[in-house]
Amino acid sequence: QVHLVESGGGAVQPGGSLGLSCAASGFTDFTFSSYAMNWYRQAPGREREFVAAITRAGDSTLYADSVKGRFTISRDNAKNMMYLQMNSLKFEDTGVYYCNAVHDGRGYWGQGTQVTVSS
Repeated sequence: QVHLVESGGGAVQPGGSLGLSCAASGFTDFTFSSYAMNWYRQAPGREREFVAAITRAGDSTLYADSVKGRFTISRDNAKNMMYLQMNSLKFEDTGVYYCNAVHDGRGYWGQGTQVTVSS
C-alpha cells in the first residue's frame, strides 16, 4: 500500500514562502518513479482543487493558473520525495495541501498539511 506523508506546512504572511514535502513509501509492484505525482489543496468550504503536477521522470510539469509563476513542483525519485516550493503567497493560497500519486488509473492520497497565509 502506497503511503504518502506531507510536511512543511505552517503559517506565513502574504508575500512569504513555504516549502512542502511529500514522502512516499510502501511501494511493492511499482517504484516511486512509476507514479505521476500531483499537489492538490482544499480551502475551507471549498472543493479540493488541482495545484500542480509532475511527470514520472520529472521532465514535465503543469500548474493551475492561480499558482503559475509562484509555485514550483519537483521530485527526487532516488529519495521517493516530491516537493512544492511556494513563493509570493497570497491569502487565497490558504488551505490543506495534499500529495497525490497516480499509477495506471489508481490514486493515493496523503493526510494533508495545513498552509495558512495571514497577516
